[in-house]
Amino acid sequence: MSRVTRQKHVLKEMMEDDYELPKENQQIVRVVCSRGNNLHEVETANVDDERFLVTMPNKFRKNVWVKRGDFILVEPIEEGDKVKGEICKILTPEHIKEYKKAGVWPERFAMKSNKENYQTNAAKESSEDEEEDGDDDIEPNMNRPAARIIEDSDDSDDDEEDSSENSEEE
Repeated sequence: MSRVTRQKHVLKEMMEDDYELPKENQQIVRVVCSRGNNLHEVETANVDDERFLVTMPNKFRKNVWVKRGDFILVEPIEEGDKVKGEICKILTPEHIKEYKKAGVWPERFAMKSNKENYQTNAAKESSEDEEEDGDDDIEPNMNRPAARIIEDSDDSDDDEEDSSENSEEE
């Protein structure tokens, strides 16, 4: 099977999912960071549990990407000391919605995601900044050609005023 065909089948499998609930040995985790070489550090819904590494199976490699903050479904593996699980499914927002309806979604992950919190906080800060002060306090960026032209023209106006004042005094 060619690489393109395999990628097509993997993506089709992900998109046409039947939203099957996690089995007894599977658990929902959040990706904390990528460790490279198809390993990801994850955290569980239990606060007491430590973080551990999970591996990405061959069928997902170079076809699907996982980033920090994504939720995944993992199965434990026996053979690893540091690597304790393997990714079964990468959860989409539709999966999360279905898991919440079924009551399977962990309470710790039920809060708003960090991205949503960051966006709302940034919006509040920007609106507060606009209310406090205007754009008059911002200095022009001297790395831009337009700012240099404006600055140079302001200096030349001052020079002309200075020279006209000097001629009037004489």
